[in-house]
Amino acid sequence: MRLGGKTALITGAARGIGRAFAQAYAAEGARVAIADIDLMQATQVAAEIGDAAIAVEMDVARQDSIDAAIATTTDAFGQIDILINNAALFTAAPVEEITRSDFDRVFAVNVSGTLFTLQAVARHMIERGIKGRIINMASQAGRRGESLVAVYCASKAAVISLTQSAGLNLIQHGINVNAIAPGVVEGAHWDGVDALFAKYEGKAPGQKKAEVGAAVPFGRMGAAEDLTGMAVFLASDDASYIVGQTYGVDGGNWVC
Repeated sequence: MRLGGKTALITGAARGIGRAFAQAYAAEGARVAIADIDLMQATQVAAEIGDAAIAVEMDVARQDSIDAAIATTTDAFGQIDILINNAALFTAAPVEEITRSDFDRVFAVNVSGTLFTLQAVARHMIERGIKGRIINMASQAGRRGESLVAVYCASKAAVISLTQSAGLNLIQHGINVNAIAPGVVEGAHWDGVDALFAKYEGKAPGQKKAEVGAAVPFGRMGAAEDLTGMAVFLASDDASYIVGQTYGVDGGNWVC
């Protein structure tokens, strides 16, 4: 029960990695706000977890929605001790085909959404003297460029840089900011990723997914549950001296 008595707000928690984090945090004694643009699915996840969870409608691309989600969470649980910035979008295209609208859409969620959710929760923590934890979800894609993934890679590189700057800034208030950089993680979102690579690389459906899974040194794609140990650790007192770091949890895909 390493997170007993804590409250966590997790964005994009209605499915996939965010859902696994919410379940792991509840198992460690935390109360969790399942924040997602899909309120119906968030409500289902909260019901599965039980009394320790609430569903919160949240669009991280809108400041009014961020503020409302924080207010709903604090009304229910009193305060927020942990934030996981997990909500994200993926896109892929050759550089010559990138559109401004696609760029703006991805950066509005992956970068602006991360920054302004972090800012709003940090203000909440500072006002109440909470020695909190903020965990941003980066990616191995933020460590390197990929020929068809310029926009997504750039957005996740920005998350890594933001984590460093926010970590150095907020530790003076006792707020630790760190990040997790997953590799390729199994989940429904990979159907869309695979379809984009099939379009641009002329691959058969499922071929790209099989290729990237086989290329992981560990021998398989990751599962959402492979990331929960790091998420619990970074939210716990064991990580109190860690500031501005991004941890790769990727089966060996990126070694630095």
